[in-house]
Amino acid sequence: MPKLDADSLPSLADMREVMDSADCLISQAEVERALDRMAEEIARDLGDKLPVFYCVMNGGLITTGHLLTRLGFPLEVDYLHATRYRGGIRGGELFWRVSPEIPMADRHVVIVDDILDEGATLAAILDYCRQAGAASISTAVLVDKRHDRKAVPDLKADYCSLEVVDRYVFGFGMDYQGYWRNAPGIFAPKGL
Repeated sequence: MPKLDADSLPSLADMREVMDSADCLISQAEVERALDRMAEEIARDLGDKLPVFYCVMNGGLITTGHLLTRLGFPLEVDYLHATRYRGGIRGGELFWRVSPEIPMADRHVVIVDDILDEGATLAAILDYCRQAGAASISTAVLVDKRHDRKAVPDLKADYCSLEVVDRYVFGFGMDYQGYWRNAPGIFAPKGL
């Protein structure tokens, strides 16, 4: 795997090498089946609630798009942008870029993101939703990373159909240094 400086732009060859040497942890077909299961559960629980779905940008974009097309009930969609990564591969301080436009007060809120890793970002978003007066708050994440470093003890997503080992992962919304969110499945770079 190429050694990339945090301040320099990687080359096309570097990014191709990352993908070519990566381990596929979860295939595109497995991701699609997981999204089907998640959609069935959400429809069962929220199909009569007129919920509002908030996509956590940028990671939640692909998961949200694929999930929403599976939901056959009326809902609203908005987004928010809170991050700890800012293009890197290690989380840092929480940074809010965009807060949602659709008010949460008295609404059934679903927060959609790509991965539940340590969960500091998700925990901060959930606090934000509570303070905004949401009637209920649910979380839907594509992947839960198995480890014991959750920011809040026993933090779990309400809807999640996939788990991965404790490695750095990318694909289907998750990035490697800003790239490969579009990878068809969930991958782990060699050595990380």
